[in-house]
Amino acid sequence: MRIFITGATGFIGSAVVQDLMAAGHQVLGLARSDAAAEALTTAGASVHRGSLDDLDSLRAGAAASDGVIHAGFIHDFSRFVENCAIDRRAITALGSALAGSARPLVVTSGIGLLPQGRMATEDTEPDRHIPRVASEEAAGAVAERGVCVSIVRLPPSVHGDGDHGFVPSLIALARDTGVSAYIEDGANQWTAVHRLDAARLFRLAIERAEAGARYHGVAEGGIPFRAIAETIGRRLRLPAVSRTKEQAAAHFGWFAPFAALDVPASSARTRDALGWRPTGIGLLEDLERPSYVETATSRHALAPGLVHHS
Repeated sequence: MRIFITGATGFIGSAVVQDLMAAGHQVLGLARSDAAAEALTTAGASVHRGSLDDLDSLRAGAAASDGVIHAGFIHDFSRFVENCAIDRRAITALGSALAGSARPLVVTSGIGLLPQGRMATEDTEPDRHIPRVASEEAAGAVAERGVCVSIVRLPPSVHGDGDHGFVPSLIALARDTGVSAYIEDGANQWTAVHRLDAARLFRLAIERAEAGARYHGVAEGGIPFRAIAETIGRRLRLPAVSRTKEQAAAHFGWFAPFAALDVPASSARTRDALGWRPTGIGLLEDLERPSYVETATSRHALAPGLVHHS
C-alpha cells in the first residue's frame, strides 16, 4: 500500500514510517519544513509538503494514497482548544478525499479523554466535555459519509528513546522544584506503551481496515502515578512527595490535570482483533535507563507547554 501519514517526523509518526516500510509499504509523509522533508527523505519515504492547517495539502496527500494514518497533532497546550479544532478540520479534509472508496483512514485519539475512575475498554464512549474529543467526533462524521475510518487511542505515556512528552516534563519539573510529586496518595492510574509497539499497532490497524473499529494502544493498563513519581525521584536522587489537590495547581501548573489523570484501560479486544502483542519494555523499566532521564532533562524547554508539532 501507498500510505499517507501526517505527523510523519514526530516521535510516534517516525516510528510508524519505519514500521510501515519494513513491512513493504510505500510511505508519503507530510512535511511542513525543509528539516522535516530531509528527515523523510533520509528515512526512505516520499515527501508531501503541507501542514495540518493546510487543508488542500491534506486532501491532495490523501487522494494520492491507498490509505491514510493521521498521527499528527499540534501539542501546544497554551492553545489546546484551537488545536483540537484544527485537528477536527484536518480529519474532515482527509475524509473528504477518501469518501466513496474503500481506502482506510486511521485517526489518533487518546485514552485520557475517557471517563475517569473506572476501567475503560474499546467500547467506552469519550467524555464529550474534553476538547480533544473533536478528533473522535470528526472520525464519526466522516464515517457517516462512507469513509472506512478507525481510531487508535494512545496512552498519556508513549515512551522510548526521543520521548518529549509528559514524562520528560515531569522529570524537568522535579529538577526545577527539587521534589518528584504526586497528588494525594498517588493511586490514580496511567496507561503506557512503548513507541515501537504503538507504531506496529498503527500498521496493523490500516492493514486490517475495519470500519468503525476503536483500538487501544495500551501495553500497561494501569500504573499508579505514585510509582512513576517515585521512580523519577530515585533516578534524580530527589524525594517523592505528596501534594494535596489544593496544592496541585501551584506545584504542577499546566500539567496538574494530567498528574491527576485516572483512566485505567484494557486493550484485550485490540489484541484479539489484530493479533497485537506489545513486546517493548515497560515505562518504569524504561525510566531506569540513564539515557532516558538525561535525554528528558535536555528537552526541558518543551516542558511549559509541550510546544511542538508532530
